[in-house]
Amino acid sequence: MAGFWASVVASSVVTGSAELVDVLGRLSLFADFSRPELQAVAHAVDEEMFAEGQRVLRQGLTGGGFFVILEGNASIHVDGEARWTLGPGDFFGETSLLTGGTPTADVVATSLLRCAVVPGPEFEEFLLARPRFLYRLLQAEADRLRNALEWRQ
Repeated sequence: MAGFWASVVASSVVTGSAELVDVLGRLSLFADFSRPELQAVAHAVDEEMFAEGQRVLRQGLTGGGFFVILEGNASIHVDGEARWTLGPGDFFGETSLLTGGTPTADVVATSLLRCAVVPGPEFEEFLLARPRFLYRLLQAEADRLRNALEWRQ
């Protein structure tokens, strides 16, 4: 009987991993990744779920990682004021990891939130091992900066 349960658990892990690979492949950050590359990413990240209203990152306190939203939505609050809403394919947590500082905003789940997470200590290695991902991340950051500058005018 133990063999039966081991195969059931292994099957659910493989199914979950295959589903994560499919979800990642639909996100612009990973759009040009091959299936084997997506599988490698799926094995390199953790998955975390957050309940509606749960704070994922807290402004001014130590950040926990780089988060890519797979499902659900979150809002970004700076000094208690809601500024942006994020959804599937959006990411957060990179600024504090890249600068070595603390998060510059609170991130709060506004629905059940499912994220792929690269733990902080592994972020640099994750980026360097995936130059195309790094390039797409830089493009997204440039768009964010341009939008922020246009918003201020």
